[in-house]
Amino acid sequence: MADEAKAKGNAAFSSGDFNAAIKHFTDAINLSPTNHVLYSNRSAAYASLHQYEAALSDAKRTVELKPDWSKGYSRLGAAHLGLHQYQDAVSAYKKGLEIDPNNEALKSGLADAQSAATASASRSRAAPPPNPFGDAFQGPEMWAKLTADPTTRVFLQQPDFVKAMQEIQRNPSKLNEYLQDQRVMQALGVLLNVKFKAHGGGDDMEIPEADSPPAPSPSRPAKEEVKKPEPEPEPEPMEITEEEKEKKEKKEKALKEKEAGNAAYKKKDFETAIKHYTTAMELDDGDISYITNRAAVYLEMGK
Repeated sequence: MADEAKAKGNAAFSSGDFNAAIKHFTDAINLSPTNHVLYSNRSAAYASLHQYEAALSDAKRTVELKPDWSKGYSRLGAAHLGLHQYQDAVSAYKKGLEIDPNNEALKSGLADAQSAATASASRSRAAPPPNPFGDAFQGPEMWAKLTADPTTRVFLQQPDFVKAMQEIQRNPSKLNEYLQDQRVMQALGVLLNVKFKAHGGGDDMEIPEADSPPAPSPSRPAKEEVKKPEPEPEPEPMEITEEEKEKKEKKEKALKEKEAGNAAYKKKDFETAIKHYTTAMELDDGDISYITNRAAVYLEMGK
């Protein structure tokens, strides 16, 4: 019976229904009150709902029941991290690594806790303006959200994506380095509960920065020995509707507004930059680069 309730809890957790998962894990605990795995699983479910006090209580119970099980310390560290008890989180992860030195989850958690502790100490000395995306990447709930979403759950099987998200979690400003990665932008949309329109490879989604130099044209051979075949006749141009023409014109205007915003950003004229990016967003709401560019300006302004 306990195993059946546990299985239901695991299924609910995987689907993102954390309240149902807690209910099933609680049923299983009532049937098997000394099973450390059940407390560990329920701790993870509580953490996914930001209920870190309850998550911490279950994590402590996990460690009491099975002090030589490294995952218990991972749950303990995650709960402390969610409660901003960074030094306690560091201690928990270190204890887990003493039991399992090669555990990558514990290593990642320790790095996050140490980074958060350092950032906390820095903020106490001088509080910088907050990163507009920083909160989205904080705490273990980030991984829970990415696991719950069917699209980003697939990405978690890809080591380079996991590494990128770990870097961004430790330092949210690293997001700027991954704006061309559609998986990262999909994850950002999940974390912010925003639907981003997907773009093909090569679409610019950068924050304002210096223009990149044009790519060099491929060199041509000095002399062609083989005669080229006769070119195919070009197809007749297709007529476009008024709606398509208007949409194309709006996209072109949006790009010009973006360029004007970039120029104002480089001059530190932030109010003008915001005005241009906002206009670009109104003209073409399917391009995320206008949103991220405006967010970068707000960051510079400390908003």
